[in-house]
Amino acid sequence: MVIFVITCIHVKMADVSFSSRAYCKIILHAAKYPHCAINGLLLAKQKNKSDSKSTEIRIEDAIPLFHICLHVSPMAEIALTMVDQYATSKGLIIVGYYLANENRNDLSTDKPAHRIADKIAENYGNALLVVIDNKEISFGVNSNHLRVSQYIDGKWKLKDITDVICDKGVTHTDAVYSLLKTEQYKNLVDFDNHLDDISLDWQNRKFNKIVDEAVEKHK
Repeated sequence: MVIFVITCIHVKMADVSFSSRAYCKIILHAAKYPHCAINGLLLAKQKNKSDSKSTEIRIEDAIPLFHICLHVSPMAEIALTMVDQYATSKGLIIVGYYLANENRNDLSTDKPAHRIADKIAENYGNALLVVIDNKEISFGVNSNHLRVSQYIDGKWKLKDITDVICDKGVTHTDAVYSLLKTEQYKNLVDFDNHLDDISLDWQNRKFNKIVDEAVEKHK
């Protein structure tokens, strides 16, 4: 993988959107481990009954999972349970799974990744499976390098890039650049870090504040 910054295309309407916090954390997780594959979970607000058939999703937060053994089943099960409990306490629900492959040209999703994504889809019908595209990425490139698939009618279907946006797209680039420049990604904690030292906060409460402050500064 490579360290990168991406700018999402801004359109008026979209089925899937990413909050500033979620976007930054996905990118910074990859930046912290540029030579590793990484993965994590995506959280959104629980839908009202009146919205249950809608495919629109706004990702509110991202929870970094692993960078060493991405698909060790017992650890994945523990992480999913803990994140589910955390999400519930915040009025959120696990709606998706993100990953970046070690090879910058690799956009595939292996069977273990699909197993986790499929499990999420069992609880959230229109779940997301997101792959970060690392190819030919540079500062200021006006393109969306999040390849988003959505579980629709029992199948994973790739979304058109115009159906995926990031809040205040250009703000993301400025905020992520400032966070990368000051090496704030070193303060991000994923579950591998937490399992090595349980005193490390996988909920990233302090890190979330750092990200939120950076985004606010670059509005």
